[in-house]
Amino acid sequence: MTTAESASPRPIRMQGERASTALSLGLTTTYLSLIVALPIAALIFESTNDGARAFWDVVSSPEAVAALKLTLWTSIAVALINAVLGTITAWVLVRDSFRGKALVNAVIDLPFALPTIVASLILIELWGDKSPLGVHIALTQPAVVVALLFVTLPFVVRAVQPLLIEMDREMEEAAASLGAGGFTVFRRIIFPNLLPGLGAGIALAYARALGEYGSVLLFAGGLPSTMVSSVFIRQQIESGNDTGAAAVSVVLLLASVLCLAVVSLIQRWGSRHEAS
Repeated sequence: MTTAESASPRPIRMQGERASTALSLGLTTTYLSLIVALPIAALIFESTNDGARAFWDVVSSPEAVAALKLTLWTSIAVALINAVLGTITAWVLVRDSFRGKALVNAVIDLPFALPTIVASLILIELWGDKSPLGVHIALTQPAVVVALLFVTLPFVVRAVQPLLIEMDREMEEAAASLGAGGFTVFRRIIFPNLLPGLGAGIALAYARALGEYGSVLLFAGGLPSTMVSSVFIRQQIESGNDTGAAAVSVVLLLASVLCLAVVSLIQRWGSRHEAS
């Protein structure tokens, strides 16, 4: 076999790999365009269908502003609570051994599988008029927070848990042997390694809370004081104001994109810190 004959299969193989990559990229781009890009473009177009003035009139109306404010502050509060309690829960599941650990793991994943409207009914039974605990918070703003905490429970836990499992315990033991206290070890070693996953979990919890509908529909209701943006959007659609519903939806979309951008910056910082 000559040198030219032995070298000829390589260009053919490279051409085949390029064709396969181009096909995969084309399929991925088409899929994302149909599922994500085009619906978002249609939503933005619908929100500005009556002009920028009509868009602003809708999103600046007292009802829309009240719904957006309630949605934003409850989503931020839920994300922060999840950041703390979710990290603690993941720590307990990874670092501690106790009876019922498998059951706790299963309970954490329950909100993923449970229809959110069923979650709303469960919360009504626990915290409604017939509460076995004697606590009645249904149809109040705390009900919004509790409902959002229920549906966003798994995000931070499942994002932080794998990082704790893979973390090198020898670094912690070495720092402790050199006299570092527990808080110092957490701040200098554990937390920077958890930051990328923690940021992703917070972003997912925040985004889920922004658009949550089912769990707050019955438990918190559609009262003026407890109406989140998703319920407001439904009311606009039922009243025939599709453009108004799209306008409020675009505001929520922008809030989600901004959150993802901030979390991306935090994750990049965490990656650079881990590399250094």
